[in-house]
Amino acid sequence: MKVSAIEAWILNAPEDERPHWVSHFVVPRANELLVRVTTDSGLQGIGIATSYTPIEAVRKAVQSGILDNVIGADALAPERVYQSLFSLTWNKTAFSKGWTREAIVRISAAIDIAMWDIVGKAAGLPLYRLFGGYVDTVPAYVTCAYYRDGKDLEELRDEIRMLKDQGHRGFKVKVGGLSLAEDMERVAVVREVIGDDAELMVDVNRGWDLGSAMEGARLLESLSPRWLEEPLRWVDDRRELKLLVRATRIPLSAGESELTSYACRSLIEEQAISILQFDCTMMGGFTEGRKLAALCELNHVRVAPHHDCFIHAHIVAASPAGLIVESFTDPERDPLQAELFENPPLIENGVLHLNPHPGLGLELSMAAVEKYGRRII
Repeated sequence: MKVSAIEAWILNAPEDERPHWVSHFVVPRANELLVRVTTDSGLQGIGIATSYTPIEAVRKAVQSGILDNVIGADALAPERVYQSLFSLTWNKTAFSKGWTREAIVRISAAIDIAMWDIVGKAAGLPLYRLFGGYVDTVPAYVTCAYYRDGKDLEELRDEIRMLKDQGHRGFKVKVGGLSLAEDMERVAVVREVIGDDAELMVDVNRGWDLGSAMEGARLLESLSPRWLEEPLRWVDDRRELKLLVRATRIPLSAGESELTSYACRSLIEEQAISILQFDCTMMGGFTEGRKLAALCELNHVRVAPHHDCFIHAHIVAASPAGLIVESFTDPERDPLQAELFENPPLIENGVLHLNPHPGLGLELSMAAVEKYGRRII
């Protein structure tokens, strides 16, 4: 079975009048590459790559022929296809064509997910079964409490009440963009609304220096967070995480901002985290995600991937190290989760129920693709 054709779209949602901020940047409502790979037998697979940086470099690489490397490839050999694309990051061709390293990493992730979708369909099995089939439901939490212009504590309460009414039992709060005192007040409001029995996670998005992180962790302990996510600024200094992990009882998590699985491996090997949050749609696809999940299991680290619960549920459900997936059930924040698929898995009472259909088990909504997408090949 050979790859015979590839279609690609850039997905963007219109910018919000009141954008959602984290500690130091606006989070795009949608900024993704969608690919659909077709084989000579008629099977099709879909894959997605997510980017927080401008996606123009991805568009340029796709339109200048990078996916020609996949046409004619063995559609049942995702590892080989992934390696052939990822290896372009150190190949003269990429320099000659102007393909950036980040663009290649993103594109290779989208193609890899699509290839595994095809493998699952060829086998007649959902991917979580093919990957190990440990469970068929996984816990899901909702990310919330973003900063927005004019958003006060009452609006925050209303937001959390809405999400609580949706049945969520885990809530991840954004901090790092205000003073420690103001952020602690916001987190306390969320804890008050959700109650002591719900899980509370805190995400700094790399907004604190070491001193602020030490004090922030101390102040948070009374609110019993499940984890403290990406607490430290980006300086390529793992030692800061290692110092913080010794100073707090709160489990630390990280991984979404790493560009490769090798960087995630370093987080594990240096015992800097208790929870790894790689993102298969930002780097590595399922080929690398499965390896990282296995590495986590062997090192007593839990897996809680960043973003896209419908994709990552297959990794979490397949591994004993799987912990939870991240959802975005407020369409104002992420319209794609609400609209991109005709048959999204059910999220009910804090649990995601995986679809039993082969591959990803997801059917694209072409109406949503037309609404948010721009065909690039």
